[in-house]
Amino acid sequence: MLIRQLEVGAMAVFAYLVGDEETKEALVIDPAAEADTILKEARSLGLNIKKIVNTHGHVDHIGANGEVKKKTGAEIIIHERDASLLTSTPALYYRMFGAKPSPPADKTVKDGEMIKVGNLTLAVIHTPGHTPGSICLYVDHMVFTGDTLFVGSVGRTDLPGGSWAELHRSLMEKLARLPDDTRVMPGHNYGPTPVSTIGYEKKHNPFME
Repeated sequence: MLIRQLEVGAMAVFAYLVGDEETKEALVIDPAAEADTILKEARSLGLNIKKIVNTHGHVDHIGANGEVKKKTGAEIIIHERDASLLTSTPALYYRMFGAKPSPPADKTVKDGEMIKVGNLTLAVIHTPGHTPGSICLYVDHMVFTGDTLFVGSVGRTDLPGGSWAELHRSLMEKLARLPDDTRVMPGHNYGPTPVSTIGYEKKHNPFME
């Protein structure tokens, strides 16, 4: 498995390339901005992007959906409860973030479903709280947490659809039950390190209590 963590855009968003070394098929998680940077990295690795997976529908995570889809033909995948955000976000928000509107989802997913690319299978973990349709993606002792869990912190819950009660449930009933050595791959570069582990966050993250 090939993994590349790319910090893109003005909000220190982490986009991720996840590729199968054998088939060279890949998906990109949260192409927030800088489509050319993402596509250049994929080319350098010999990867063909087949899928775009959004951990949630906020504008700072979806700004390059359209360009990546246009240049690769990749299908856009998001949880069913956040799918409407891809097409209902006000144009003002896109201007604020210097982003382009996203096409609608090609496919929606639910908790427990699997997303396959090449020989890789990523498990969808529905983790509402930051948004109703926030998801994390688990593969090979690694979890891509979007804005559900950061290194040392968590996503905000004061935006429309946010809920601290739901977020705390997601953290404690879903993520905290993963093996302690699971690597945490967050949605923003907001912490002291770009990656962490579930065990470390359980001990040191004040929101996982």
